[in-house]
Amino acid sequence: MRIRFRLLLLLSLIPVLPLHAQLHIENAFPQLSLNRPVDLQQPGDGSGRLFIVEQEGLIRVFMNDAASPSAEVFLDIRDRVNDGGNEQGLLGLAFHPSFETNGLFFVNYTASNPDRTVIARYMVSATDPMKADPSSELVILTFPQPYTNHNGGQIAFGPDGSLYIGTGDGGSGGDPQNNAQNRSVLLGKMLRIDVDNPQDGKNYGIPFDNPFVGNTEGFAEEIYAWGLRNPWRFSFDPAFGRLWAGDVGQSRFEEVNIIEKGKNYGWRVMEGFACYNPQTGCDETGLTKPVLEYGRSDGASITGGHVYRGNRVPELTGKYIYADFVTGRIWGLTYNGPVDFSNELLLNSGKNIAAFGVDAQGELLICSFDGAIYRFASGVSSSGDNAAIPASLQLLEVSPNPILRGTHATALIRFTLPAAASVRLLLFDTLGRQLSIVSDAAYAQGRNSIALDISGLRPGIYFYALESGATRLTNKLVVIR
Repeated sequence: MRIRFRLLLLLSLIPVLPLHAQLHIENAFPQLSLNRPVDLQQPGDGSGRLFIVEQEGLIRVFMNDAASPSAEVFLDIRDRVNDGGNEQGLLGLAFHPSFETNGLFFVNYTASNPDRTVIARYMVSATDPMKADPSSELVILTFPQPYTNHNGGQIAFGPDGSLYIGTGDGGSGGDPQNNAQNRSVLLGKMLRIDVDNPQDGKNYGIPFDNPFVGNTEGFAEEIYAWGLRNPWRFSFDPAFGRLWAGDVGQSRFEEVNIIEKGKNYGWRVMEGFACYNPQTGCDETGLTKPVLEYGRSDGASITGGHVYRGNRVPELTGKYIYADFVTGRIWGLTYNGPVDFSNELLLNSGKNIAAFGVDAQGELLICSFDGAIYRFASGVSSSGDNAAIPASLQLLEVSPNPILRGTHATALIRFTLPAAASVRLLLFDTLGRQLSIVSDAAYAQGRNSIALDISGLRPGIYFYALESGATRLTNKLVVIR
């Protein structure tokens, strides 16, 4: 594994620990089949229920029981949600801290005419606690979305009772409007609002200690922190109150950040620890750097997670668990301070992980775009997820193939291993000339995947080779315009 770390101090080598050989994921609810699950929340009311957000505009509810036969519709707002773009839709859910008594919850979705983000409040049905009242919508906050991508999506109540909202930079590529650094707009920010004490004719108030309360420069008072590109998923560590966020990168690096009040996290001046605009010699004054970054050899779209505080898998306790949507890799970060941390690759799941959730017992659950919800387990897997271990290295399908050349074009090379081992992925042209070593890393037993960035390749035919020990397997990849 080649995760790149760069600290301001002279710490160039951070230990990357080996894979947990028997840590795996298993289908937590085998009878459920979901459609693009993007968020999972529990209501904090002692009911034992879990709520799943489906991107098209549905929230489903079911009991936290492996035998749950189905996930029933709790709220259907497809009539007002615009999910036409890959990153649009119903994207986030947060239950009010007093949900058990007031029945209030909040959602984050994209709408059209005009294109915008909507933060809205709903109420549970007065006659059926397993249903919400779609007519109870109270729009709390809206802001325009100039493009279809980078909409953020996460909302969460913090330890202070305020509602936190992660917003993307407005989309396109490279933040062309420089929204993340513009403190007069709400894009590219972490927002914090008070939904219990409305002020000034709005359906929310501004916490008294927000960074720009009472400013005269025209800065938005809702801002808690800024300089973010697309903080798709964030969470609070219940033990220390730290706000962790995974910020999706542009073309080189993905970031893990600890978000603190009044800080600027650098986008679009920087991407990770590197200058972005300008590409060299950027002014880093006043910018807060990530905890860590990783590059395109390890993934292409970070999914922020949670600090594990459950009991099911003790070896994960205290680690910040996060993943990459494209490669399915899951990492655990142990953090004791900015110069005292380590990161380890836990496993290669082979899943498109869109979100993590936590149940009432603090156990992590994983939302995958294959329609299932997974959980961590120790020991030898008895499920089909890691079953059918081959006797030797096997090269599976590459997806997509042919692949359309573009700025973010990534092919996923999938393979299986009979045991944990080192694997190299090499790329060649049609004359047999080696173009690059795509990956040279340790991988777990079972199904794995490697992201192959083809954005710099010309249209044509290429060959890739997968090597492990004395075994070498090859296949063809076609790049088209």
